[in-house]
Parts: sequence; C-alpha cells; structure tokens
Amino acid sequence: MRLHHLAAAAAVLALATAAQSQPHGAPPSAAPQSGTVDLQGDSRAFMNNPHVHAFYDLSVATLRPGAPKLDVKAYEEKSFAIFRAMGAAMGGSPEAMQDHLKLIPRQVVQIAREDPNVLDSFEAFTEALVGPK
Repeated sequence: MRLHHLAAAAAVLALATAAQSQPHGAPPSAAPQSGTVDLQGDSRAFMNNPHVHAFYDLSVATLRPGAPKLDVKAYEEKSFAIFRAMGAAMGGSPEAMQDHLKLIPRQVVQIAREDPNVLDSFEAFTEALVGPK
C-alpha cells in the first residue's frame, strides 16, 4: 500500500504523543481485555495538532494543481522546519522528529501527483496520512 510509510509514521507520532502524556515512570495503562485496539492511538490528537495543519497548508500551497513549479528541496526544508517545531512542542528533540519524519514530504509529493484530491480538504489529507476513520 502506498500509504504504509505515512501510516507508520503517524502511528509512531500518535504513540509518542500518548507516551508524553504519561507521567515519567508511570506504568503503562492496561490494554483492553477484548474488542478492537487502535494501534495509532487517538487520531484526533494528531489531526488537531497545529503543526499537522501547518504541514497541510504548506502542502496545499506547494502541491495543488496550478501551484508554481515544484521545488522539492524547498518544500522538504519547509516541512522539516514544521517537523522540528512539532518535536519541540511535544517536549522532544526537534532533530529526532525531523529524522523520524524525513521521508514524509517526498511521499506526500508522490501521493499528491497520483491523487490531487488528497489536497481538497484537511480531512482527505489526514486520511491519506493516517488512514480512514
């Protein structure tokens, strides 16, 4: 599946967000005994993150049909700035977050080429990042 790298990155990001909300040294919450478990965590937290909104806005401005000629390196560098800010805002290492998400910008370029409709709405964009609800 073409989105597996994005979904994996989003899952790790969601897990990192959940882990940061847990007090240091606290035991992990007990897993449900039955039912379905969402390994990506609460995707609403991911979708409501202002840095994800900023990445979406950058992606629309850069990759939408009719946008100026794509400068992949510039898009990547602007994305990395957003990722570093996200890492810092989450209380982690900006460089580690950039390294963790470093493949995402070029993957989004490819996804937008294959299906420009992922840029039509924030919901469509985040669905491409984390999968359908």
